[in-house]
Amino acid sequence: MGSLEVWVNNAGVMSTGPAWEQDERTRQLMLDVNALGTINGTLAALEPMRAAGRGKILNVISMAGLIAVPGQALYSASKHAAIGFSLATLADLRLAGVTGVDISCACPDTIWTPMIESKLDDPHAAASFSGIMMRPDRVAGRIVTLLDRPRPVLAIPRWRGALVRISQSFPALTLRSLGPVMALGRAQQRRFRERRRG
Repeated sequence: MGSLEVWVNNAGVMSTGPAWEQDERTRQLMLDVNALGTINGTLAALEPMRAAGRGKILNVISMAGLIAVPGQALYSASKHAAIGFSLATLADLRLAGVTGVDISCACPDTIWTPMIESKLDDPHAAASFSGIMMRPDRVAGRIVTLLDRPRPVLAIPRWRGALVRISQSFPALTLRSLGPVMALGRAQQRRFRERRRG
């Protein structure tokens, strides 16, 4: 069937709430789609790409792959698994001498999609509204740049990626700042809800 030049893993599902309140089926779904979907998709693409010695894999993960998100523990865990797998597999490719195949992880902040729109009344999703809400076309435009300039991780926007990485480096401080962060998220969630219904 010829060579495979580009493969994009973009499927994702999100259920919110404390992990202890989510049933086994919900936990399995998030891990299957967000983590195993990315893993299986990447491995499927790698077979022809390694044979050809070239190719680009773009794994659309989430800012939740860079930081633990309250109210979304299992979602965060699945995204951390996806980024961990992607980066370790990229390292394995380089150790094996494969330099023409790239794996890039796009980690966007919140994207205004039906999945997020459905969370406007969900108090457990407040953290998703504490950052920058972006349009899908803006994010897609940034992700496409990875085809010409691959990089292991691209946070969108970059300044938010730097902020969450610093925050993740100091988990005790991050836990102490949860109150203001969640208050901001709830306020923005309320504004989006009122704008949608007004």
